[in-house]
Amino acid sequence: MRWAAFSCLLVPVVLVVYGTSFGGAAVATLGLFAVTAACRTLLRRSEEAGRSLARVPAEDRLPAGARGRHSRAGAGNRRGCGASGPLSPHD
Repeated sequence: MRWAAFSCLLVPVVLVVYGTSFGGAAVATLGLFAVTAACRTLLRRSEEAGRSLARVPAEDRLPAGARGRHSRAGAGNRRGCGASGPLSPHD
């Protein structure tokens, strides 16, 4: 986050040096600050969620074979199996 604070201070200085008005640099600074704050909030939420998942005991987690590759559990979700009844004359 130090780099974010540094860039929030550096960008308006560079903009003013290269000819942008003070108002334009101020608007850019406010926008950059808002994006930085939103990213920081999302990063913290993500880290907290990761920590809370890491605290779940192993016996509370699903066993390895409980879910399929695409999160579909159950015997009826097999490839190529369109019906669970007897075969029709057209099969």
